[in-house]
Amino acid sequence: MDLFYKSTRNSQVHVTASQAILQGLSEDGGLFVPEKIPALDVSVEELSGMSYQETAYAVMRRFLTDFTEEELKDCIAKAYDEKFDVPEIAPLVKAEGAYYLELFHGATIAFKDMALSILPHLMTVSAKKNQVHEEIVILTATSGDTGKAALAGFADVPGTRIIVFYPKDGVSPIQEKQMVTQKGNNTFVVGIRGNFDDAQSGVKAIFGDSALKKELKAAGFQFSSANSINIGRLVPQIVYYVYAYARLCADGEVEKNEPVNVVVPTGNFGNILAAYYAKQMGLPIRKLICASNDNKVLYDFFQTGCYDRNREFKLTSSPSMDILISSNLERLIYQIADQSDEMDRSLMKDLAEKGRYEITPAMEERLGDFYGGYSEEAEAAESIRSLYQSVGYVIDTHTAVASSVYQKYRRETKDSTKTVIASTASPFKFTRSVMEAAGRASESVDDFALVDELSRLSGVEVPKAVEEIREAEVLHHTVVDPAQMKETVKKFLLQTGE
Repeated sequence: MDLFYKSTRNSQVHVTASQAILQGLSEDGGLFVPEKIPALDVSVEELSGMSYQETAYAVMRRFLTDFTEEELKDCIAKAYDEKFDVPEIAPLVKAEGAYYLELFHGATIAFKDMALSILPHLMTVSAKKNQVHEEIVILTATSGDTGKAALAGFADVPGTRIIVFYPKDGVSPIQEKQMVTQKGNNTFVVGIRGNFDDAQSGVKAIFGDSALKKELKAAGFQFSSANSINIGRLVPQIVYYVYAYARLCADGEVEKNEPVNVVVPTGNFGNILAAYYAKQMGLPIRKLICASNDNKVLYDFFQTGCYDRNREFKLTSSPSMDILISSNLERLIYQIADQSDEMDRSLMKDLAEKGRYEITPAMEERLGDFYGGYSEEAEAAESIRSLYQSVGYVIDTHTAVASSVYQKYRRETKDSTKTVIASTASPFKFTRSVMEAAGRASESVDDFALVDELSRLSGVEVPKAVEEIREAEVLHHTVVDPAQMKETVKKFLLQTGE
């Protein structure tokens, strides 16, 4: 049965999966959501015997119904190959009573690889399906990891260009070096004098600029997005939660249909929304634990029913979560509002104009699947230190937020349900913060020397993604104010397009 997508802000919009992937964002500013969440149509026993690639097909075929079996399997085969340094793609590590789902074994050592390895292939197939002849311009804001993963995925892909905006002083040195050394004639990386929300708001404004879109279309370009607002990013993320549960069953760690909890370090809300969709598909997830850092806008939302971005923006050691506007939350809002586009438009208007909105008591009651928690900097550092000292396992700063919140949740609720923690980045991406938490950092040591020290500490070989940028040439030098983003996009496309 064909599954179509509609906009959170206009339920009359009716597009195929490939059209939603190509557009990225609906023209009304809404996000594309499936008309209904399809059920998993394979048993846990079947899933337990499947590879990651086979699981990906079993899940994604339910959402991307206008892709043929051959097209989808080809996209999956090209995405989940030797770019990942382990055959399982997303292995589970048991440590201190929890199961850490390692989502950082791809080319850029962060969980964004899990979806951004396949998105370029989904995008190019979608373009062919819809007879798109313009070059597809991927326009993306990043808080650190999406940018490099998207750049790596789209670099030199025919018929595409990619422009990535990142907060100049809001990412780790390793994250920045990964982006500004990116090769590819179709890539462009721009630092923003501001924070991630400034970059994300600027990108959304460009998407909503009809005059600019018309001008660029005449020049042979069409915008799309690689952010998690693109349904082509979100659907592949559902896969690893299904795969993780199947592996737990296959390994005898959980009984058939035994519920588990899932903890996700959360910024833009896409990763935990994918877990929510997995639960809606039938995966036995009991509680979705949303872990925030000191920018605890989501924690406050789950506590009060009020989303309020009017607060101090804090730079933390988990920069990919330094976000005050969690874009994907809109998809959940639409769902708990009985798919009312009118309610969604009203709330998003309040957010745009007042910086806050408040959901109804009836909507708040539908948030029972979620638990919101947050971890302060010192608590996250203690999680890194204690886990390493007790079992020798080293986690990054984002995973540490999740681990810390999980421990708080256990103490508060006494819930002993087996738990999967999404481990979203390699500790090698945040060496200084990780080494400081372990009590090993020195101000006189540069970040790449710390990489070597971390390798010795953890017993883990330095990832190829870090090794290859150690001496790499910086190729992208542009830094602009948020107000200059539109003109910067035009300059890159129209000058290089001649």
